[in-house]
Amino acid sequence: MQDSANPAQPLHHEKVALCEARISYKFQDFDLAVSALTHASGAPNRLQSNERLEFLGDAILGFTICEWLYAQHPEYLEGELTQVKSAVVSRRCCAKISRKLGLEECLILGKGMQSATGVPKSLLSDVFEAMVAAVYLDGGMEAAREFVLRTMQEELVQAVKGHSIGNYKSALQHLAQRQYGIAPSYQLVGEKGPDHSKAFQIVAVLGKTRYTPAWGRNKKDAEQRAAGNALAELQGLPAPYSMLDP
Repeated sequence: MQDSANPAQPLHHEKVALCEARISYKFQDFDLAVSALTHASGAPNRLQSNERLEFLGDAILGFTICEWLYAQHPEYLEGELTQVKSAVVSRRCCAKISRKLGLEECLILGKGMQSATGVPKSLLSDVFEAMVAAVYLDGGMEAAREFVLRTMQEELVQAVKGHSIGNYKSALQHLAQRQYGIAPSYQLVGEKGPDHSKAFQIVAVLGKTRYTPAWGRNKKDAEQRAAGNALAELQGLPAPYSMLDP
């Protein structure tokens, strides 16, 4: 991208080397890495900025997260898959991961783009998506998938956890009515602890089948976890919530 006489070249090498250390990936194509890190304000022209890579990276990121959710959560309906995916691939989430990786220090910017409070969040989101595309073009889909899932693992877990604890009952209701034509019910089977800190054990029942009971700090949480156990067992998986511990 730059010839050896260009004074910007040493800086580019420094930025790429720092980026590779931060993301734990070694680029074969140096120019590709430079493009991914270059904002339009720091590029000779917009075609040499990270805008096109950002466009491609957005699609690769969305596909990778969708593929993972589809495989890992067969109990989710289409709407639920969409909700979790939207939370994870949001610009806020991408900017957060970009900052956590330290990509802000790797950006190649024009004068005046960085303020006392740092670069805008939109630039951080853009460079993460551009980096996804650069890894894909440099190392293939498997490399891109590994990069996305490794760097987004914590956000994925939190998004799934936050979604699931409030939606197991809804998912079980939809599944039961669609496949069996009946609605699940919930039965209290145990209590323990003092009145001010009581735990409840509840079992989900579908027809004549009782699934693994689950404990919760209140009846609402216990019902959600009991529904989670039922969903897992309907898929032939072990119950995720212990029937022993409150």
